[in-house]
Parts: sequence; structure tokens; C-alpha cells
Amino acid sequence: MDSKDKIHHIAVSEISPDPAQVRKIFNMDELRALSTSIAEFGILSPLLVRRVEKGYQLIAGERRLRAAIMAGFTHVPCIINRADEEKSAYMALVENLQRQDLDFFEEAAGLARLISLYGATQEEAARRIGKSQSAVANKLRLLRLDRACMERIREAGLSERHARALLRLDSHAVPHALDHIIRYNLSVVETERYINGLTKPSQGRKVTFRHTLFRDVRLFINTVTNALDTVRQGGIDAEMKQEEENGRIVLTITLPKT
Repeated sequence: MDSKDKIHHIAVSEISPDPAQVRKIFNMDELRALSTSIAEFGILSPLLVRRVEKGYQLIAGERRLRAAIMAGFTHVPCIINRADEEKSAYMALVENLQRQDLDFFEEAAGLARLISLYGATQEEAARRIGKSQSAVANKLRLLRLDRACMERIREAGLSERHARALLRLDSHAVPHALDHIIRYNLSVVETERYINGLTKPSQGRKVTFRHTLFRDVRLFINTVTNALDTVRQGGIDAEMKQEEENGRIVLTITLPKT
């Protein structure tokens, strides 16, 4: 075995987390399941660390380290890498990307951190993680959403395409649109259609309903809701109440006279 690939059993107390770690959220149920597996079978894939002034700093394998500690391990198998701080940060990001451990917001934050800390261009960052410059640019645009919206998107289980659709709106309009998307459980296609309705000017536009649109009741309700949202944006206090009676959905729309 090459000396650089030699496995060392290092005390967990000597290993510090990577300060550039972009993954901030660790699912406790998944950690417990991994801990149970490690307790039974051990750590099958060694952690990657580098020497620092006081012990070792983790490059890759924070989930395995946390799970091993939960399982009561005092030492873990590691490979010691000679990477400098910048290289180790890129290695950690690439390792997470390859394992698909990061969500799209964490990936965007990691890229932004690397570019900011080390003065890299988007092209350089893209080359080092094996992505196109346009893919990196699109990922970074996600950070235009505020933290509260990001958390709601995570909690609702929405996709990156949902988030990217919201970027087409002014920041003040995003929370209301997000409410609507979550409330009606819109798909990506429905979300993009809804955002299109919000971004297109409504004046002078004739609204034509075709009977094919009404085959799906949910799509009809979404169409009505979109129309009301457009009315509200025009300053009219429109309200809609939805109820179910005798197997039917009753929509009541209230508009002011003046």
C-alpha cells in the first residue's frame, strides 16, 4: 500500500471538524442508523484528514465521525492527506457532491465560500469541482433567496427548480408566492406556470379559458387562485373561501364594490 494511502487509527479527540464544511444539517435518524451499522460492521471507508498544528483536521467523513462517536468509538480509521487548506476545502466539497450529501442550498453556500475565501473565479471553481460555469452561476443565484425562504423550501421538500422559479420574482413577492406553492402542493410545471402568471403584465390581456384546462379540478382552482393573486397585486382586496359540501368543492369569491 502506498504510504499516502496508509490507514491510521486516530483518536476522535484529536480530530477537529473542517471550518469550511458546507454541510450544516445532519439528519439525526440517518445518523442513528449509520451509528448502528458502524457499531455492527465498523467503518468500512476510512476518513480523510490532514495534519494541523493541534492534531488533525477532517477533510471528508464528518457523518461517519459523528456516527462513530455515537457508537462509542474512541479511535477511527483515517488516511492522512498532505493537502493545504484551500485544496482540502475543495476536496471536502467534491466529496460531498459525489456522495450527494449536500442539498442545493448547501452546495451553493459552499461554492460561494470557496470563491470568497480563495479569490477563485466562477470558471475556476467550476473546473475544480467538475461542473460547467453556467451550472455554478445558476447554483450561486439561489443565495439571492433569504434564509427564511430557504428554510421553508427545505421543510416543504421543494426542489431546486421550485427555488429557481421563485428567483424570477421581486424579493418582496417571494414569500406570498411560496405560501401559494406550498399550500397547493404545486409541481415544478405548475409552479413555473404560476410564476409566469405573476410576471406577465395583466393589462389589456384577454383571459381565455379552454375546457381542457378544467379536467383537473386542482388545476382549475390554481387558475382561479392565480387570477386572484393578479387582482390583489393591482391593489384590490380580493378574497376566496374554499369549502367542501356533499362531495363538491365550493369556492366563494369576495370583491369590494369600489
